[in-house]
Amino acid sequence: MRAWAVFKKEMRLYFVSPIAYAVFAIFTLVSGWFFYNVFAFYTLVSMQAAFNPMMARDLSVTEGVIRPLFQNISVILLLMMPILTMRLLAEEKKSGTIELLLTYPVRDGEVLFGKYLAALVIFLGMLALTAVYPALVLWTAGMEWGPLLTGYLGLLLQGAAFIAVGILISSLTENQVVAAVSTFGTLLIFWVISWAADSAGGMLGRILSHLSLTEHFDSFAKGVIDTKDVIYYLNLTILSLFLTLRSLESKRWRG
Repeated sequence: MRAWAVFKKEMRLYFVSPIAYAVFAIFTLVSGWFFYNVFAFYTLVSMQAAFNPMMARDLSVTEGVIRPLFQNISVILLLMMPILTMRLLAEEKKSGTIELLLTYPVRDGEVLFGKYLAALVIFLGMLALTAVYPALVLWTAGMEWGPLLTGYLGLLLQGAAFIAVGILISSLTENQVVAAVSTFGTLLIFWVISWAADSAGGMLGRILSHLSLTEHFDSFAKGVIDTKDVIYYLNLTILSLFLTLRSLESKRWRG
């Protein structure tokens, strides 16, 4: 119940400040622009395929619209999640309210869970806004449900991991801008780390490939649920939250 109080406080702060509105507006605008371009290109190709049966054989809504849409949303999350998480603990530290919060009869884990859950609910709201895109595709062209559901599962796992990394970095600084930039930089490193996998080769190459965020998301976008991909995102989330908890406990210990 004490975690619920922290959750309600965070949700109130999200909507009292312009953060939630800005995140929703920018995310919807950018993702809508990507969807419009992807769907318009698919429509153009479909019209051309009507006069070329050979081209029509390779035409797929999943490959032409759904998969690019999820990959684009994944990129947008890379940019938006640092904004969503930057204030969670950094603002508390800067204003000095973190000390007051930690002196209340509430456990560090409850504080962390309440804040994490609030960010996760905002993120789920962002994903809910994108439901209009597959609805339009379904209305006009029809599609396979498998890749759609696995794609959303991949986005959910990836977004949960992004939030966990963001709250960890927010716990390490008092400056929200530093928290946002550091979170983006950290996620970007994990995003591009597989680029060096081929040149590294051997065991190092396999390690770099395994650490890559994009390598583990591709299967979901293709309509495949691989256990190792699910475990990767869960491990990243749990590890980040565990380190955040240690950071909060060290703050309490240092007073």
